[in-house]
Amino acid sequence: MPQFVMRSLQMADIIKHQGIVENINGSHLKVRIIQASACAACSVKGHCSSADTKEKLIDVTVTDGAIYKPGDSVILIGALSMGMKAVFLAFILPFFILVIFLFVFMSIWNNELWSSLCSLFLLAPYYLILGLNKNRLAKNFSFSIEDINRNTK
Repeated sequence: MPQFVMRSLQMADIIKHQGIVENINGSHLKVRIIQASACAACSVKGHCSSADTKEKLIDVTVTDGAIYKPGDSVILIGALSMGMKAVFLAFILPFFILVIFLFVFMSIWNNELWSSLCSLFLLAPYYLILGLNKNRLAKNFSFSIEDINRNTK
């Protein structure tokens, strides 16, 4: 199933992914999406090592009262700002932590090896804190869902 990303010219940019409902638990759905790189749809991807696709399961809470069943094709909708926030928390902030503490430790010890190792070890508690706050972060990173059949009518 091809992935597609569309941007709306409305108030905020949105990201849309086509997916299939895998599992239902009350109002919570697990939706499987195919995340593809830009070149995954290329006709010569079989001869290129940079084309890749990944399947991901996304948790979605149904709020509109619609009824879904496993196998239904749906569209997941999320704000573009969610992606920016995720990139900031996963890559940009840890990079700054690493660089700042590298310079701090270098000024204290003047030893490159120990300074770099201690800076790297500081990332472990950072990612541990992110992991412990997973449920709180999930509230900020939520998708809404639409039935494809409702979109085509």
